[in-house]
Amino acid sequence: MNTLLDTLRTLLDRLDAAALWLAPLALRLLLAKEFWDAGIEKWHGDNWFSEIQDQFPLPFNLLPPEISWQLATGFEIIGPIALILGLGTRLFAASLFVLTLVAIAAVHAGHGYTISEGGWKLPLIYLAMLLPLMLSGPGKLSLDHWLRLRFLQARRRLWS
Repeated sequence: MNTLLDTLRTLLDRLDAAALWLAPLALRLLLAKEFWDAGIEKWHGDNWFSEIQDQFPLPFNLLPPEISWQLATGFEIIGPIALILGLGTRLFAASLFVLTLVAIAAVHAGHGYTISEGGWKLPLIYLAMLLPLMLSGPGKLSLDHWLRLRFLQARRRLWS
């Protein structure tokens, strides 16, 4: 019985260790793909934000539609690249979180809790996926993690 428990504990420990590398990476890659597609669509499309500007929540409704369009497009193109690299992950996850909240309020809220009708179910899933990246960071397979380790090592050398 003890051997079985030891084996189970070892397996769970290995899964926990793998999760620190793979779970945040999976979130980052999936979110990067989704936001990249939205950004490229905006990049090649026409600005339709002027049609819904009055539905943007405060303070976003105060920005001219052209600036809102450029900001949304920029964050949806630069954000995914940062997520893939795991660079500035918390900042870009928070930015995409806010962008998604605005999109829910301005575009998706009136369509109910559906995916097929363009409702707010899918954006809510994105918010749930962005939350661990904002709170826990990008995981060990990221530039943020590497830079943090380098910074801590340099700091230790400086203070020793």
